[in-house]
Amino acid sequence: MTSLIGGQRVLKSNSKVSAFGEVDELNVSVGSCLVLLKKINNKDLNELNELLIKIQNELFNLGNMLAVDTNFKTDNMPMVTKESIIELEKNKNYYNKHLSDLNSFVLPGGNELSIRLHLVRVKCRKVERYVVKILDKEFIDIIIVEYLNRMSDLFFVLSRYANYKLDDKELTWNPNY
Repeated sequence: MTSLIGGQRVLKSNSKVSAFGEVDELNVSVGSCLVLLKKINNKDLNELNELLIKIQNELFNLGNMLAVDTNFKTDNMPMVTKESIIELEKNKNYYNKHLSDLNSFVLPGGNELSIRLHLVRVKCRKVERYVVKILDKEFIDIIIVEYLNRMSDLFFVLSRYANYKLDDKELTWNPNY
């Protein structure tokens, strides 16, 4: 057994416990990108450090939102908000403006940072699907799903941006290969 925020005791197999565990794994993936950024030490990519740290903090807020007992008042609790989502979208648009338009699917790869950013993207989608799956059983603020969706979009753009800034060719899907 474990406790949700507010004191409700639940089994470790509870869907909310699983959900915030998935968010924790997602946060670790973001952290692995930060570690690699430090190692790469590329001045054009260093600006991503603050963005990723902000996202890690927001993921803790999101995890707390998932870990709340349904009877607990969340008035003073840190949460992801519409403003958090707007910031994700602004960042996505900022980094995307440097990139060429896409006419095909992107094949993940290029360099280690790009692939780690893609791994965050797919982990984020997995968490989003899990949260959507449990929406019928648990009270979960829909903003969590929106945040995860926009976060995944941002990490797709960041993976392309990493290839761009590290001069790695972006490979696209060729259905006739």
